[in-house]
Amino acid sequence: MERASSVKTPEMKRKGVVKAALASGDIFVIKVGTSSLVRSEQQTLNLTNLARICETVKLLKNEGHHVIVVTSGAVGVGCQRLGLTTKPSVLAKKQALAAVGQVHLMKYYEDFLAALGLTCAQVLLTLDNLANRSQYLNARNTFTELLAYGVVPVVNENDTVAVQELRFGDNDTLSAQVAALVQADWLFLLTDVDCLYTANPKDDPNAVPIYEIEDISRLNADTSTRGTQWGTGGMATKLTAGRIATAAGCTMVICNSNTPENIVRIVKGEPRLGSKFFPLPHCLKGRKRWILSVPVRGNLFLDAGAVHAVRDKHKSLFAAGITRVTGTFHSQDCVSLCDALGVELGRGLVNFSSEDVNAVAGNSRGKHMADQLGFPTMDEVVHRENIVLLASEMDSDEDPSASSTTPNGVFKGEEVTSAALRAAEAAAILQDLAPC
Repeated sequence: MERASSVKTPEMKRKGVVKAALASGDIFVIKVGTSSLVRSEQQTLNLTNLARICETVKLLKNEGHHVIVVTSGAVGVGCQRLGLTTKPSVLAKKQALAAVGQVHLMKYYEDFLAALGLTCAQVLLTLDNLANRSQYLNARNTFTELLAYGVVPVVNENDTVAVQELRFGDNDTLSAQVAALVQADWLFLLTDVDCLYTANPKDDPNAVPIYEIEDISRLNADTSTRGTQWGTGGMATKLTAGRIATAAGCTMVICNSNTPENIVRIVKGEPRLGSKFFPLPHCLKGRKRWILSVPVRGNLFLDAGAVHAVRDKHKSLFAAGITRVTGTFHSQDCVSLCDALGVELGRGLVNFSSEDVNAVAGNSRGKHMADQLGFPTMDEVVHRENIVLLASEMDSDEDPSASSTTPNGVFKGEEVTSAALRAAEAAAILQDLAPC
């Protein structure tokens, strides 16, 4: 439910809405994967791991922190309840098993947390929920009130309707988006490995563990590890989560689910207990933070000139710099901006459909979009104010330059002073913090 008042105090503007509403303590998001909850050899729930995770939540709560658990495992528990030894591949069967397993999974969380004197709440989300700005704000308000009550929200993807998640996804990305939503300080991804390695340690005896990552865009690590038959994630999805979380100002850690009590030790500064990803120095706020939560519908591949303009000069993206388009998307959908090698450098809300972008990709910048498409429109394919960059030196709330138009294509003139730009972006952030 939306808050009645739209008045934001200076503390809310400085800390963010969620943290300003909480008296003290850090906000933790702990993601528990299916491989951490289901014993693959016996096809049974790993109650020992679950109990230790809940005890870790209690330890963090005792120290005055706020904890959100993002859990996988509904389909795996559903298979267990129905006596299935393998997870089916048919979508409708997965969704049915998720419906069976979710209620039992929550019962286990409720029983363990209640035994420790804690109250939990079930929160089911889909990526499309967070893509809608109004629903995004409502979800944020709900989390704020739950945390203020001292409740432990237990979050899962709404698998019975989330077709996109069950087709290719996992809860690594969801947990990062929840962390961005609630302005979390820490995101822990509990998995079946100790940390990130330069190569797969099962195949390469010379694989070296990576304990600290300052800049994820320069990371050289192995991502070939895939999810188990019970899970859907892998190391590549965890790096995607890392890009989202660190851009939102959150410290992310990959560590072993068999020792969840290490979370407390990591927070206190003990080294080499997992792979720690440090937040970007200029974390995203307001509307740009929300853009991180919008599902990606396609990819735009940029030439070297466009990469330099968008990444280093903070310019808008024009058709001339686009070399290839993949996916099917519509105007105002979110797309991934990639360099020639496919490395994601940012995301943005596109102004045209995939059909229109394909029609003009690579065309000379001297040709106006309106002339090429046959209807009045702006020239920017993705406007700079709708672009979120995902590397440490790339994005901030004070971009050094501005394009010639607003996101809606209104001419602003050739020169924009840095003071005017900062004032405009500050006004945009304050507007985004107000309820829709």
